[in-house]
Amino acid sequence: MTDSAPSLELTNLEPTAADMTAQVARGLSNSQKTMPSAFFYDEPGSALFDEICRVPEYYPTRTELAIMAASLPEMAAAIGPEALVIEYGSGTGLKTRGLLSALERPVGYVPVEISREFLMTSAEALQAEFGDLEVLPVCADFTEPFEVPKPSKPAQRRALYFPGSTIGNFRPEFATKLLRQMRDEVGSGGCALIGVDLVKVTQTLEAAYNDAQGVTAKFNLNMLRRANAELGADFDLDAFRHRAVWVQERSAIEMRLYARRPTAVNLGGKRFTFLEGEWIHTEDSHKYTLEAFASLAQQAGFDVDRVWTDDDKLFSVQYLLAR
Repeated sequence: MTDSAPSLELTNLEPTAADMTAQVARGLSNSQKTMPSAFFYDEPGSALFDEICRVPEYYPTRTELAIMAASLPEMAAAIGPEALVIEYGSGTGLKTRGLLSALERPVGYVPVEISREFLMTSAEALQAEFGDLEVLPVCADFTEPFEVPKPSKPAQRRALYFPGSTIGNFRPEFATKLLRQMRDEVGSGGCALIGVDLVKVTQTLEAAYNDAQGVTAKFNLNMLRRANAELGADFDLDAFRHRAVWVQERSAIEMRLYARRPTAVNLGGKRFTFLEGEWIHTEDSHKYTLEAFASLAQQAGFDVDRVWTDDDKLFSVQYLLAR
């Protein structure tokens, strides 16, 4: 850590309000209404997600942190010295700090986050803490290809860090596409360190996304608040309630917002109506067996080289090598 850190240079690819309005309107026009999960993460939404990570029912964060704490030296040795670390959905960098501290002479860190304000706050804190590390923030939707900024020092390899089981938020076919994008960004001989949530009993899964404190409900409803504030929509937030359900045939938790009563919303010059009990599908959280995720990775040009899990096999951190 140094007394003064260099100023950060932001690569800003943040979607415009017009882009988001069109994307939300398309989702609400579907027979099964949807909203893009990237829309969760404005500054209040990102803060609420951090709060979710601390509720008793939400096992993924504390379990992944425990796995990382127990195995960081092995993970860092696998990645090797002088790596450029790219992180999708960087958030506050809670898990990142441990990884960066364990790595040998990392040459740069590229946090990629959709919420610009949240990104810059986190990036500035990391830059102050790791003053010798070049931090190169990118505000973008990481599900679309983007150019990775180059650090001033040459990297021995690129390492993609994707913690938190976020890979599970995508349908398997899109998860494969995203993994291919990661593979292209790290290049042959590059690597990825990915958090992957595992299949387990329904009660544990549904409790994790329907916490007793109602934090996940606030997080889900914040999407509608944001649409009102930023896109000129007129959602009646009291007309919707949160519920997450386990869908066995899809091996996924579905986050939903149910209409409590008939209601309507105006957005982008269009009117969308809801019957009582109709829902908006806001997010998936797919759970994998180790074999199923290995197959997915192979289709994308990665081989699973190492897997670390907790004793109860709730969660895994997987080290992938790009072919």
